[in-house]
Amino acid sequence: MITVNHTQIPEDKVLAEMQYHPAETRREAMFKAAESLIIVELFRQRAKALGLSVSDDTVESSDEDFIEALIDKEVDIPEATEEDCRQYFEANPAKFETSPLLEVKHILLAVPKEDDAGRAEAKVRADALIDILKGGADFGKLARRESACPSKETGGSLGQLSKGQTVPEFERQVFAAEPGLMPRPVESRYGYHLVYIERKIPGRPLPYEEVAGQIAEYLNEKVRRKAIAQYIQVLISEARIEGYDFQVDGSPLMQ
Repeated sequence: MITVNHTQIPEDKVLAEMQYHPAETRREAMFKAAESLIIVELFRQRAKALGLSVSDDTVESSDEDFIEALIDKEVDIPEATEEDCRQYFEANPAKFETSPLLEVKHILLAVPKEDDAGRAEAKVRADALIDILKGGADFGKLARRESACPSKETGGSLGQLSKGQTVPEFERQVFAAEPGLMPRPVESRYGYHLVYIERKIPGRPLPYEEVAGQIAEYLNEKVRRKAIAQYIQVLISEARIEGYDFQVDGSPLMQ
């Protein structure tokens, strides 16, 4: 049984809360759920102490209202200045460019992600096909014969791609490559891809004026999260919490 300043958080509420905290293991989900309920209870107790309108139920949907009211009252959250925004812009030029464009064709050797043996075989086949392409084979003809993607009907052409149009593991490797045949197959959740980049058009730098609002919003949210995390840490340090070892620095709620 978890108690927060002598107020109990029953196990059934922790179990019910778990549905809102997906995790790789049941244990991890339970920890996340417990931490969430503990923090909400700390907020509830502090809000009541300040005379704010608060429900007695730690998991009611009205929680967010009193939590926001408490944060507004107790947490000093400075806003990003023009100087802050410009400094961030100048320090991160690569973040403020239009997406580069690629003209790409590929051959997909499809195999389910969970099929380890099939993946190993597909990798060997992909390496062999790359050697064939390096030897001068026609990419389009090979795509029509070997590819499991509907693009095989157009010689493997995926047309023009910008970032965000393909799965991350494919995008990450392809956008980092230079024009021509990629020397190694690209693995994705769908299988192995043989990729030929026909053309690469670099992104265009965006002027500060176009992204100033976006930068301010990002910096303000970053400062807000940090300030709230520090406030939560203070509440935890001043509370008597039993039945749960609250590792503040390692908590996902502190990120």
